[in-house]
Amino acid sequence: MTDTSVPPMPPMPPMPPDNPAPPAKKSRTHLVVIAAVVATGVVVVRSGNDDSMPTATAKANAYNGDAVTPEQPAPEPTYAEVDADSFTIGLKTTERQCFGSAGCNVTVEPDLTFLGDSEGIDPDAVYRITYEIHGDESGPVIETADLSDRSSLNYSPSVISTASAATTVSVEITDVSVQAG
Repeated sequence: MTDTSVPPMPPMPPMPPDNPAPPAKKSRTHLVVIAAVVATGVVVVRSGNDDSMPTATAKANAYNGDAVTPEQPAPEPTYAEVDADSFTIGLKTTERQCFGSAGCNVTVEPDLTFLGDSEGIDPDAVYRITYEIHGDESGPVIETADLSDRSSLNYSPSVISTASAATTVSVEITDVSVQAG
């Protein structure tokens, strides 16, 4: 005898529920980080009178999958070497008291000029400028002035005694040293 019966059908898969549960919300942290990076964009720094030529470009941070990290560190600024030849100096007389043939007491202050662009000077350094005043009866007078913040000169006025009112007083820079700011 042959069996002509039809094999039984496999069971039907269960029907999905009528109201499926809403999908779990995904974290938007990654989207916020990406949006912040995109919003940062590219910063262009311009220098001088020609605003059409960027001199330095800082790129936005790159997204590495988990955290935002800078692509490259900013380059360290470089500054000009500053020495005695970087300045000219003169003397400004602020007081003079003469005593006939006994000579004069003269109060002078340094009048210093940097030869170059002051942007080339390190703003965080203090430059100690040593100068020598000639014309005092006792010989040269050595003084110092400190240049900081590219334009702030700190010094003490010098009082010298000259042999006569006709004595020429002069000054020269003898040394410039750099102190950390």
